[in-house]
Order: sequence, then structure tokens, then C-alpha cells
Amino acid sequence: MTDVTMYTTTWCGYCARLKTQLNRQGITFEEVDIEAHPEAADIVARVNGGNQTVPTLVFSDGSSATNPSAAQVAQKLASLR
Repeated sequence: MTDVTMYTTTWCGYCARLKTQLNRQGITFEEVDIEAHPEAADIVARVNGGNQTVPTLVFSDGSSATNPSAAQVAQKLASLR
């Protein structure tokens, strides 16, 4: 189990970039493709005012971040520990 879930699509360039950066830093995350899982698209829309904006990350404390930098993700994860 990870402290963060990243909601993505296969064609999202911002998603691919963030995944690469997080992997490079050794940050683990669960990835969910919102096109393959419609219920996930509902989660993304709920935290983004109705928009299905990706990447959207949801952290174990229930907070979320839309298109964050890798540094912002690392900082948030550090605050959860």
C-alpha cells in the first residue's frame, strides 16, 4: 500500500513526466487510468470541481494535488510520515 494514488490517462504527457520524476526519486505510487476505470474519473472530477484533470494525486490523508511537481509530492509525503 502506498501513501499516494496517481490518477492518469495513457496519453497525458504531464502524467508521463511526473511518473518518470517520481520513479527517479524512488517515490512509490499506485497508478489508476481514469479511462479504464470510470469510477476513478468520478473521484478526479470530485476533487477538481467537475473537471477530469490529470495527473491528480490523492494522498492517504484524503488531500489531493492536481499536476503537482515531484518536489511538492515529496514534501507532502514527508509530512504524512
